[in-house]
Amino acid sequence: MTHALIVIDVQNDFCPGGALAVAGGDEIVPDINAAMNDFTAVILTQDWHPAGHSSFASTHDAAPMSVTEMPYGPQVLWPDHCIQGSTGAQFHPNLHVDRADLIIRKGYNPAIDSYSAFFENDKTTPTGLEGYLRTRGIDTLTLVGLATDFCVNYSAVDAARLGFKVTVQTDLCRAIDFDGSLAAAKAGMAEAGVTLA
Repeated sequence: MTHALIVIDVQNDFCPGGALAVAGGDEIVPDINAAMNDFTAVILTQDWHPAGHSSFASTHDAAPMSVTEMPYGPQVLWPDHCIQGSTGAQFHPNLHVDRADLIIRKGYNPAIDSYSAFFENDKTTPTGLEGYLRTRGIDTLTLVGLATDFCVNYSAVDAARLGFKVTVQTDLCRAIDFDGSLAAAKAGMAEAGVTLA
């Protein structure tokens, strides 16, 4: 059994002062760094949007956090965040990035958002992470990072559906908790067979 730590989107824009700040998003960094030593592999994900991305409220002249209908289903319209090459898209400066075996970027297709580390939001277009894990013989995953109720949740549920043994270490995550999203995410993860530790 080979066990990977997947660190989801610990980026400046999701930390206090960022464009889509998650309360306490920076507090988890030291413990994530410490946890990296306990795993065979460490993988970081990075939200990586082109300017004018279709998931940005500004692209639609809409209010941030409103919801629109996309060809692949409902889409929350976010403040502009994690724009390619920007300071906001960079990893938190204290995160031990050099420990990562792989950095996987998502959300770079301007027409579709990507919460999950495994699939874009159409739930069919793969990121390539599954193939990477399988070719390395990794079957057990622990997920940490930002935000519990969106990118961590979608990644964990997809991983469980793909047959990986998945744990979300909730003390090393922080949530947006928008309109009941955290409770819904926890219920959905549990239903999918994800262990919440």
